Amino acid sequence: MDEHIKKVYVPMSETAFYILFCLRNESHGYGIVQKVEKLTHGEIRIAPGTLYGSLSKMEKDGLIQFVREEEKRKIYVITALGEIVLQTEMKRIERLYKNMKEVQHV
Repeated sequence: MDEHIKKVYVPMSETAFYILFCLRNESHGYGIVQKVEKLTHGEIRIAPGTLYGSLSKMEKDGLIQFVREEEKRKIYVITALGEIVLQTEMKRIERLYKNMKEVQHV
């Protein structure tokens, strides 16, 4: 992972995290919005401008790739680089959670 990717995506925003997390399976923008709302029980709602700006940036940075178009909707999927970035962030979140739990029990 190069320095630009590290600087921009580690740590990442919740929006970026959920987009990459959802794109472990192929999806279009509206599908991502629906999945994030379901996963977060409506606590996180990604606005269209935020979503499409993020998708464009992530595609340019090589974290996701366009797969095909279905019914005028662009389908994307995470790339190998995107998976590395997502796994790095997941490990960081796990470490934070572990540290928080350890401190609570002290």
